[in-house]
Order: sequence, then structure tokens, then C-alpha cells
Amino acid sequence: MSALWFAFLRGINLGKRQVKMAELRTCLEAAGFADVKTVVASGNVRLRAEGTASAIKDKLEAAIAAQFGFDVGVVLRSETELTAMLAQHPFGRLDPEADLTRHVLMFDRALPPGITLADQPGHTEIVRIDARDIYIAGYRQANGRYTEGVEDVLKPLYAQLGKGGLDTMRNWNTMEKMLA
Repeated sequence: MSALWFAFLRGINLGKRQVKMAELRTCLEAAGFADVKTVVASGNVRLRAEGTASAIKDKLEAAIAAQFGFDVGVVLRSETELTAMLAQHPFGRLDPEADLTRHVLMFDRALPPGITLADQPGHTEIVRIDARDIYIAGYRQANGRYTEGVEDVLKPLYAQLGKGGLDTMRNWNTMEKMLA
């Protein structure tokens, strides 16, 4: 029996790595995935599939590479995982009147236990760190931008993780739309 999965594609629609969502849907349907729906034009896909997370991820990455001619990393979450993520209301303690954006940085594998990251107060706040997800609030700055300090906050994490891991960041509004 097929299950509901959510695929978050890393690095599409940047530079020459352009993928039209209608073409992505067609590609994934041809690869055998069912009920394929894209959410926002930045590589968010809801689909039904059978198999393990690893097998589904491999199949998605292979189908996309074959169709579009470049490799795209996929961070995958099950329906249970995404439902739990949303139900935990990770941003619930933030001031609802604050001028900020909410993001989740998702990894394809578990983060090292006990990882901590230093905030930049009033700029970039690490709201919570879970096993494979980091919840980030970016506050509006004088220049009108919200997230330009995220890289500085995450630098120590990437130095510790080294190469080989895969991550992708999504706006929380997009995450809320994935189950709709």
C-alpha cells in the first residue's frame, strides 16, 4: 500500500537549474509516483509511493536527473513526520506581532547529538533543534531583509558536519501548505 510522502528538492530554479513544476509532475508520474502535487515553484512535492524512505529518495533523485540532466538532492519526510513537525508548533513562543520570517532547515540525516548554535539576538534566532530539523526565525533588519545573517549563524554547524550531508531550507508558510 502506498504512503504519503513529501519531497523537498535542493537547489532547483536557481541559475541554469530550471525546472517547471508541470514538467516535474509529469516526470514523477512517469517514474511511477501517484497523486503528485507540487507546492510553490521551489521544488516541494507531495506524492504517494511504496517502499522505504531511502528507496523512494533514490528513485526520485534518479528520475529527476534522467529527465532534467542534473543532479538534485531530495530531503524526504513521511506524512507522520510532517504532521508531527507541524503539530509541535515550533514557533509558538515567538511574539505574533514581531516582524519576522519562520524557516525550517531540514537535513537528510540525523544531526550530531547535543548540537548548539549561537543566536544573533534581534537578527537570527535558533528557535529549536530537532534530530533532523533546525527551526529559525529571521527578524526584519533596517535594510528590509530577514535572513541574510543565517549563514553566519549556521557556519559552525557546517564546519562540524563537513561535506556529504544534504540540507534544504523552507519557509514555514510553505510547510503549512504541504498537507493542504
